[in-house]
Amino acid sequence: MAELLNWLFGQYADYSTIFIILELIAVIFGVVSVLLASKTNILVFPIGLVSTAIFVYLLWKWQLFGDMFINAYYTVMSLYGWINWSKNKKNQSIETHESNNVRIEHLHAGDIPILSALAVGTMSFVALIYYFRPVINNGFSFDGAVLGVHLFTWVDYTDMLTTALFLMAMWLMARRKIEHWILWIIADAISVPLYFYKGFTFTALQYVVFTLIAIWAYYEWQRRYRIQPQAAYA
Repeated sequence: MAELLNWLFGQYADYSTIFIILELIAVIFGVVSVLLASKTNILVFPIGLVSTAIFVYLLWKWQLFGDMFINAYYTVMSLYGWINWSKNKKNQSIETHESNNVRIEHLHAGDIPILSALAVGTMSFVALIYYFRPVINNGFSFDGAVLGVHLFTWVDYTDMLTTALFLMAMWLMARRKIEHWILWIIADAISVPLYFYKGFTFTALQYVVFTLIAIWAYYEWQRRYRIQPQAAYA
């Protein structure tokens, strides 16, 4: 048991207390935001902003640039989603005289080109970051820095994949598409062993919770879609 606990949390012995506290705060706010999203509660966005802002700082310090980019993107998309959901909620209130609902929609063929562009653009951008990682780690100096795709590890490639999945999911979430939960499930499940491997146990455990919530939320959004007024999606 002691060996297991050391494997899970031993790396935190070298972390400053403030980093541990910040990670825990970000995890708590992240879990709360996902629960709010499952209930189509618009507070998902301001609560999520707290989590993503903290993770941007932590991931920069940890030099996990792909993950940092995800959370920076989350921050921007949270603002967009907040505006989009607020506008939709107002419109639906006028149409149905109900003030607590946000219209849920299914993925349309017109969304595919944007999703494809997001995937290609994201993976290319993250690959570029990792390609120049030696320069970034060298204080943004090319002196003595060795570049090359051969330096990429399986963690880097996995990071590219999960980054693309998360970005697509966040865009679909902001657009109120049910299918965003499928992408969350896949990306969250991949992230669990990835973060354990990276040594960020609290964040890995967060993704375990995220995966379970996302599975439940997918069916919850399907249920909400079936019972929402016809005027909301006609």
